[in-house]
This record gives sequence, C-alpha cells and structure tokens, in this order.
Amino acid sequence: MSEPISNPVRLQKIIAQAGIVSRRKAEELILDGRVQVNGQTVTELGTKADPERDHIRVDGKLLHGAQQHRYLMLNKPKGYVTTASDPEGRPTVMKFVERAGVRVFPVGRLDYQSEGLLLMTNDGELANALTRAAAKVEKVYLVKVSGKPSEAGLDQLRSGVMIERGQPGSREGRVMTAPAEIKLMRNGENPWYEVTLVEGRNREIRKMFEEIGHHVEKIRRVGYGPLVLDVTPGEVRELSLDEVEALRKAVRPKSGKAAKAKGAIAAAPKKRSRGFGDGRMAKKGTRHVSRPAPLKTK
Repeated sequence: MSEPISNPVRLQKIIAQAGIVSRRKAEELILDGRVQVNGQTVTELGTKADPERDHIRVDGKLLHGAQQHRYLMLNKPKGYVTTASDPEGRPTVMKFVERAGVRVFPVGRLDYQSEGLLLMTNDGELANALTRAAAKVEKVYLVKVSGKPSEAGLDQLRSGVMIERGQPGSREGRVMTAPAEIKLMRNGENPWYEVTLVEGRNREIRKMFEEIGHHVEKIRRVGYGPLVLDVTPGEVRELSLDEVEALRKAVRPKSGKAAKAKGAIAAAPKKRSRGFGDGRMAKKGTRHVSRPAPLKTK
C-alpha cells in the first residue's frame, strides 16, 4: 500500500491555522527560533511542512492541527488594551471573549481610550490579509474633536498629512498618511466627524488632528470593511457566514473593471445611521442573515 501523498504548506500558515497567533506573528516566532519541525529548529520563512505528518512545536508545545475558525465582533469599551496580556496590568479585551470556548486574537488595534468595533478571530490567514496595507480595507470612525477645525485644516487631513511614526517620542521619523474621508456629523463647539481611513497606523487619528492643532476627545470605530457595529459596549457576537464571506471578498485581488466599479461606488454618497449614545451602530437596511445571538460576557 502506497504512503499518502505529502501536502507541504508554509510553516507560518500552519501555525496561524492552529489558532495560536496571526500569520505575521508566526513569522516572528520562526525568525526568533521558537519553532521546531521534527526536532529541528527552523528559522527560514520559506520552510514548508506537512501538518498531517510532521511534528511541529512552538515554544516546545506540539501543534494539534487546525482549529475550527471563529469570527467575533466586539464593541470594545474604552479602558481596555487590545492585546492578550498587558505588562502594566491593565485590563485587556480578552475578558470579553473568555466564554467563546476557543482562543481568538484581535485583528488590528484600538488604543486604550478608543472604543467600538473590534474583529477577533483565530483565522490567522484572514487576519493577516485584512491588516495588510495593500488591502486598503476601510475603517470608519466617529471622532469628537476639541474645538472646531478650519475647513482648510480638514482639507489637509483629507489629502494626507505628515505625522510622527510609531509611539510619541520614539524618534522613528515622520510619515505621510493616506488620504482620508472626513464628514461633519454633529456641529458645535466640540464637533463630531465621521473619519474613514484605509490604513491603521499607531494612534493615527489622534496624531492627524494634533497636526492641525486639535485634541481628539473620543474615538469610536463603527465600521470595518463590510461590517457595521450593531452591539452595545462590552457585547460580543459571532459573525454570520455572509459577513465572513464579505470580509474575504474585501481582501481578494480585484480586476481592473471591478476596482473601477468599486471606486465609482465609493464616490457615491454613503448612507449610514449615526450613533452618539450607547455606542450601538447599525446601517439602515442592513440584513444580517442567520445572525447568531450575542455571546454572554461577565
């Protein structure tokens, strides 16, 4: 009887599919010499292995194959860090997904003081695709600003502005932000704006408004690609199959015609209901097909 055909796969993909970390983090584990295949330490990213036949260990622990993928939407309250653990002892978003029964990790980040839609999953391949700069997945935020910026200042942000790269004071230099969509949502001495970005730099929105002389008081993410925030702060729910497929479509390479059509759609006025109260957002007319019930959190 012949042996089963080997199907080698890139090592970082195997690790990500096991639900341990994202593919990007898996690459770091490999480069750091923390991964072994059949007893041999691997440090080259191009290395392939057969998940059915090879013994793969991460930090000495044997992988047990791919987990069933889970996709969760959390309405992150402010006062939580978007990491699995925090060296300063601050509460993390993992508190809200403990009852999911499987380890998931956040896709991208919302800073400690920001709130709103946070996607969490153990699908490392999709997480990596969504966070790649080339994917240009739209993120929509409601932003409350201290004082009213001039239209000229807002136009600067719409065109792109130079901000500090990395953490404040890190001396990593400055970088130009991608063009942003900015719409006034509520006028006043401290107005609210809807800000749409296609990148996710560290504290980007706060830095952008600081460059034109205004402090950001509140940030609430209300949209991530095709997803629209529709749960209250601290609540978690599973994504529907349609929503997961919509996320996959958002990161697939687009043909010339498709990209042109998408640009035409993006140029048209968007209709999105606004929420400034409890943090619940829902797009008018949005259908959630077979949407699972929210998970109970403590």
